[in-house]
Amino acid sequence: MYLRVSLNPYDEGVAVAFKAARQIPREGLTEWRDAVQRHLEPSPGTTLVDIGAGTGAFSVAFVDWFAIDVIAVEPSADMRSHIPRTPSIRVLDGDALALPVADDSADGAWLSLVIHHIPDLEAAAHEIRRVLRPGAPVLIRQGFPDRDLSGIEMIRWFPETSALVGTYPTLAETCAAFASAGFYSASVEQVRDVHPEPLAEFLAQVDTLRTADTTLRSLTDDEFERGRERLRRAVEAGEMTPRVNGLDLLVLS
Repeated sequence: MYLRVSLNPYDEGVAVAFKAARQIPREGLTEWRDAVQRHLEPSPGTTLVDIGAGTGAFSVAFVDWFAIDVIAVEPSADMRSHIPRTPSIRVLDGDALALPVADDSADGAWLSLVIHHIPDLEAAAHEIRRVLRPGAPVLIRQGFPDRDLSGIEMIRWFPETSALVGTYPTLAETCAAFASAGFYSASVEQVRDVHPEPLAEFLAQVDTLRTADTTLRSLTDDEFERGRERLRRAVEAGEMTPRVNGLDLLVLS
């Protein structure tokens, strides 16, 4: 069992900040689109469960990209209220331990930056197994502390956030938890999202981002200010490198 306590109450203030500062522009998600397409093999009629859907950015993207049906499951009413209701997106109250989804009814599960909020990962794996059809994949977008974290943009500017990330389930722990429910690791790869906004815009949003981001909320004020200063110096130096963020995609089936 993994006991993880969220540092972030996902209320309306966090939901608004999340949409403003954490949602990645669609043009920056090309690698994620291609990776999900390879592993999910979506087609019309495919149903994907987006577990911990937040404000629905990936739910909407999956419908737009693949013309599939998405069940967006989110425990926070405030976050859930921002998910678009469309004929292809069903929005439900629930979480990974209690999915409001029928047995053997979904063709895949998606969890983006969610597993560290799940208090019992083995129980969640069994619940996900219940709702998936045989052979359906689980796709987990995550930073694992036993993998290379150097590609994570937040850790670059705010290295103290790595202390909190170090408490998250490791890749080995995650695979073991899902193996208890009959899932086995099919692949793990690093996938990048690219932010087209300049670094100066990131600096301008960093206070809003702190409201929305669990890792930033874990910092002391001094740690946060040191990171802001790193950003400020990089902006003043005219740093022009693309804003690239690399996370792992773990696929289990």
